[in-house]
Amino acid sequence: MTRRSSVWSYLRESIQKDGTIHLSLIDPENQSPKTAAEIAERSVKAGTHGIMVGGSTAIGVLDECVKEIKTRLDDVPIILFPGNVTGISQYADAIFFMSLLNSRNPYWIVGAQMLGAPVVKHWNIEPISLAYLIIEPGGTAGFVGEVNLIPRNMPKITLAYALAAQLMGFKLIYLEAGSGAEQSVPLEMVKLVSQEVGSDCPVIVGGGIDSADVARGYVRAGASVIVQGTFVEKTVLKDGGKSLEKIIKAIKES
Repeated sequence: MTRRSSVWSYLRESIQKDGTIHLSLIDPENQSPKTAAEIAERSVKAGTHGIMVGGSTAIGVLDECVKEIKTRLDDVPIILFPGNVTGISQYADAIFFMSLLNSRNPYWIVGAQMLGAPVVKHWNIEPISLAYLIIEPGGTAGFVGEVNLIPRNMPKITLAYALAAQLMGFKLIYLEAGSGAEQSVPLEMVKLVSQEVGSDCPVIVGGGIDSADVARGYVRAGASVIVQGTFVEKTVLKDGGKSLEKIIKAIKES
């Protein structure tokens, strides 16, 4: 992929080619920009298709983190995953322009987006519309986003939100259990949403994915994108990316 070409086209074509792809999420607050760049570089060597940068509370270090990562990478996109309007950097290739549909606070549904839109347009960052749904237990994202958490035993509620997102024109649907969650998104939920809207709105799954078996289950349930953040940050520098490579291999072979 050439930097600044269409990231959405790259993601869509990669999904069509590989079935399910992998993205690595790096939170700028969890490590220095230099360490973040090392994590990103090793993640790409392990086979990840792109680097997401962002978090629920990151402030002040985002630009330096993105710039440092760009010095190491030139063949995969850097995509912003903003927790608020402070999560926008002019140095990224694209932004998941996301709406937290099951928040109780309109700010997280459309208010922050209204404030951030002029900045995204001014800096010519490619926006990729994304409907964000947080499932129990929710973690930090659920707390900060004032979320009405979707119960794990109610997949039809998730489907109803996903159908609404599809009708409103979102390009992607992200099902999230919370960063480092002890319980990941239920397979039944992923399967139901993928079957009903996945051909039109690819389904992303994140939160608590820490093994090849869990990742493999999501591939078989129909997920188009698997995101790992906490796992990536904790393992790739310790083992040179071997654990991540094993998971990405399982995704490709499922």
